Amino acid sequence: MEGGSTDQESVVSGTRKSSISSGGRVREQFLHRFTDSQIFIANLEDWFQTLSENSFDFDVPFDLISLQKFDYALESASFQQLIRMPSAAYASASSTMEATAFLALEDFLHASVKGLWDAFWDQDEPSPLTVACLYDANFKFYQAEKAIANGKLGGLCATAVMVNNPRHPHGKWHDILEITLLRPEIGSLTKEGEITVPSLSILGEALFYGLRILLSRSIRRSRNPSVLDSVFVILTDCQYGGVVKIEGDLTKFDFDVNNVYQCAAEWIMNYSRVSVTPFDRIWNKLGNANWGDIGALQVLFATYHSMMQYVGMPKNSIEDLAADHSSRLQARRIERRLGEMDIGTNGNGLFKLQQRSVSPEIVEVQEEPVNIEPRKSVKLEVGSVLFVEDSNRQKSYQIIEVLSDGEMPYYIVSLTEELGKSLFLYVGSHPSQLEPAWEDMKLWYQVQRQTKVFSVMKQNGLSSKYLPQFVMSGKIIHPGPCRKPGPSGNCDNPWCGTPVLITSPVGKTVADMIRLGQFGSDEAIRCCHDCLSALSTAGTAGIRHGDIRPENIICVTSSTTQQPYFVLVGWGHAILEERDRPAMNLHFSSTYALQEGKLCSASDAESLVYLLYFSSGGELPELDSVEGALEWRDSFWSKRVIQQKLGDISAVLKAFADYVDSLCGTPYPMDYEIWLRRLKRHLNENGKEISTSS
Repeated sequence: MEGGSTDQESVVSGTRKSSISSGGRVREQFLHRFTDSQIFIANLEDWFQTLSENSFDFDVPFDLISLQKFDYALESASFQQLIRMPSAAYASASSTMEATAFLALEDFLHASVKGLWDAFWDQDEPSPLTVACLYDANFKFYQAEKAIANGKLGGLCATAVMVNNPRHPHGKWHDILEITLLRPEIGSLTKEGEITVPSLSILGEALFYGLRILLSRSIRRSRNPSVLDSVFVILTDCQYGGVVKIEGDLTKFDFDVNNVYQCAAEWIMNYSRVSVTPFDRIWNKLGNANWGDIGALQVLFATYHSMMQYVGMPKNSIEDLAADHSSRLQARRIERRLGEMDIGTNGNGLFKLQQRSVSPEIVEVQEEPVNIEPRKSVKLEVGSVLFVEDSNRQKSYQIIEVLSDGEMPYYIVSLTEELGKSLFLYVGSHPSQLEPAWEDMKLWYQVQRQTKVFSVMKQNGLSSKYLPQFVMSGKIIHPGPCRKPGPSGNCDNPWCGTPVLITSPVGKTVADMIRLGQFGSDEAIRCCHDCLSALSTAGTAGIRHGDIRPENIICVTSSTTQQPYFVLVGWGHAILEERDRPAMNLHFSSTYALQEGKLCSASDAESLVYLLYFSSGGELPELDSVEGALEWRDSFWSKRVIQQKLGDISAVLKAFADYVDSLCGTPYPMDYEIWLRRLKRHLNENGKEISTSS
């Protein structure tokens, strides 16, 4: 201990407080010297060069499913922009244009914070947040209008969303939620429609300001424990924008005040995680914010997460607001039909202005009524014959049965040349079918995504009787002439180009078996063994299922095997790489998946425990939120309810539940082979035949 005494007992009680304050002074001194972004960026050149050699493999902070839910939730939110961002088409180097841009950016962030606060937190209470611009000469914050009036325009370098702190009108860095950099170079990140990675100068600046915020927060951690070790930095110009997220453990930061820039760079390179969104349009050519577009949506989502760090969980969750999407969609459809009725009765073809609770849309005048034929959806019935082609062949299939996995339809079919052999057929959405998008995403996971997963399995040589077998993927060939413009295009026929996936074998889902009373203790044990076998095989290639539920397990009976066996299907949400996210299910998802939005090694096994518990008559609670689902898991694991219920089926299953209990929410690996051996031994001891081959 620096300056310590040999009489340790006399100083232990008084050392802790003084050492903490000393550590705080060191951090404040470090932060006081960490002021030059260019020196910091120079220390990152080797790191950036390594990233460029690896094709800049940055993670993205937000997955598309979460953004889509957020987009649906924002349908009821009101945003308003008072000042337009100056159009890039008329941009110049004049100070007037630059001043307008800073005013517009500050106004945009004000509107973002107010809209999010009113929609998610409390419409009747004023927002506790404010927006201010950073002046680089003293690293203090000013309102843009005052800074420009006082001649500080040339030194403005960033705009921050902050906690409103009347005691410190010039702002404190630890009060910053997120910071935005207005840089003209952002437009160069788009080249012929392709989004590229930020240059070192732009990314380095983002990391510099983000790290200053994290260091400031760490000094005040005891006073504001709710702030996490992560910060969002927004990069934007007059057209485009994106988000950079920096997070990491500052306990691993070396606060060497004599070498601040190298220490900061080493922490970024070795202990931080940097994720970057694609860069997309935020403002249109007129300078208005495209609130519903992906660029603005990413910025809003970053602001939403930043607000949660400081003001806590919102009163209205994203799931609650997004749940009203269908009713709002239906209301718009009814409104559209009313407009079409007005056209039919009005000889001049005028849309009548409807009185609404919100601002009316633009009134449109048409010369003549226009009747638009709605696209007919693909409808397949028992007996229909479907022609499918891939790159090498064409085949025809006859629909034998129409089924549903609880959300989307799928089909049992047979080749017209082999009518005795049954296969599963999944039909995706037509490439031009854009609404409703949520249903289309489910079809995409069911067909295109699952096809990719099967291709990865094939490339890794994975083979098991407990995994579905890929048969064919391709596109539907419709009857009659095809008028598609080229090999990659589609004509106006509703079937043209619709993707399909065909797999085997065919069986009855566990959900159907439960409904018919056919899923007993023997079936539960065999299902556990077979699913563990499937997960073990997939796990050898690092693939995890991520969507285990009764609709995604089938029981196969075959004349070639004496005993029925179970196959784990529904691999559309499988985890192939770190950025993939599993499907969320309040009853069957693992604790870690609900908490973190991703899987740990034992997640699939934990989901299997819930499936066996509910499938064997366990209590099926009413769950309406992630918080409620986590509380249910904590209660039922701690009371040993799940273990006792599974113990009523088999001592082996109880032991399996106990084992998963010890792994819940941890990154420890799941040793499938232990349980496969024990299950096989149990089945053999009880005279039940089972195939041990995979």
